[in-house]
Amino acid sequence: MSGKSFFVDLTKCTACRGCQVACKQWKKLPGEKTRNTGSHQNPPDLSDVTLRVVRFSEKEIGGKMHWFFLPDQCRHCLDAPCKSGATLPDSIIVDPDTGAVIYNEKTAKESAEAIRSSCPYNIPRVNKKTKVISKCDMCNDRVKAGKLPACVQSCPTGTMNFGDRDAMLALAKKALAEAKAKYPDAQLVDEESVRVIFLTQDKPGLYAKNLMADAGPTGPRLYTRQEALASLARPFRAFLG
Repeated sequence: MSGKSFFVDLTKCTACRGCQVACKQWKKLPGEKTRNTGSHQNPPDLSDVTLRVVRFSEKEIGGKMHWFFLPDQCRHCLDAPCKSGATLPDSIIVDPDTGAVIYNEKTAKESAEAIRSSCPYNIPRVNKKTKVISKCDMCNDRVKAGKLPACVQSCPTGTMNFGDRDAMLALAKKALAEAKAKYPDAQLVDEESVRVIFLTQDKPGLYAKNLMADAGPTGPRLYTRQEALASLARPFRAFLG
């Protein structure tokens, strides 16, 4: 499998949020007005103007408090389930050189909720006014110019890595073997099906509900457009009886 991939070593993440800020700066995205929600996580979630967010998860394990940090973003799936929610030709494209899954002006003409419901990682976000659907595009403009994605360029700890997919897979496997010595439950997450490969020091569910796809052994499940639309209709059917 050619193209590019990220390797995100969560054993090195300090939640400095440099990647989050760099994404905002490069994309020229506005800040969001937020309020204290009882968490250091800010903004509280992804949005159409926040394409990556560092998630903070506080867990008590063995009577001790542990932090689990997750720089969350689009996974750029090898077989992108969100494409199953689209009907217009080329409204969601996969760059032939990098493998980046990219939304464009045509995507706004699609059913935003059908596309959102097709994503097993709950990533795409919709602007309520313009209906434009947004997510990380792998900084494809920078990568095509021979630069690193802004998030990777800004990372001071070595958490964020980027390069040819084979090289990133090799780096991930090497890092996993080293991490196992200190963190016996360390694992790689969905590495065979996505281009954003996370290394966790503990169970993925401790970081966030959406870190691992609910997929089974073959990777993220590909939802059809009909299934996505049907899932949206269930609450209305229940209400109508």
